[in-house]
Amino acid sequence: MERFQTIRAVAAPLPIANINTDAILPARYLKTIHRNGLGKFAFETMRYDAQGAERPDFILNRPGYRGAPILIAGANFGCGSSREHAPWALADLGIRCIIAPGFADIFFHNCFKNGILCIALPPAVVERLTLLAEPSEAPAPIFNVDLNMRTITAPDGSSIAFDIDPAKREKLLSGMDDIDNSLRHAEEIFQFKQKINNTKPWNKRLIFI
Repeated sequence: MERFQTIRAVAAPLPIANINTDAILPARYLKTIHRNGLGKFAFETMRYDAQGAERPDFILNRPGYRGAPILIAGANFGCGSSREHAPWALADLGIRCIIAPGFADIFFHNCFKNGILCIALPPAVVERLTLLAEPSEAPAPIFNVDLNMRTITAPDGSSIAFDIDPAKREKLLSGMDDIDNSLRHAEEIFQFKQKINNTKPWNKRLIFI
């Protein structure tokens, strides 16, 4: 998992409430077990018309916002089914940070497991950031998300603090997912396995083979 420390980049505003995981990645793409290659299907019905051509009015298709790694979304982002393919698609699209008034619980945790920082802020604050990120004739506004300092610096220079679970923060900063974190304790796991096999041999075939 790629480490996350600071992102200084354009933020794409998508102020639509209740965008569900099927809108993020349609169910027909759930057959794969590979994380790569799903980005081109992310937000498919929003990004493309029935003929597969890009919709020019969709924010991630607009000049200056294509490839934006920060997304400012609406309330209850990621609701619906619990498919982990949705964060896979967002990560493959290049999204590293999502700011919203709230997230569906399973989606929220799946994002962190896939290197995406989710920041929940009060609706009024998200609305202000959305306005600051809106497309204009000038170059797209730049935001700075600092996970070390737990702050967002908006284009107008204001700083917004955000809360994050310390364990999730540490995993993002180190670039370690749950498996990596478990492997840090490989020797302790091995010793425990040996102890159980020695003291409770009747469990050997059932638990530690």
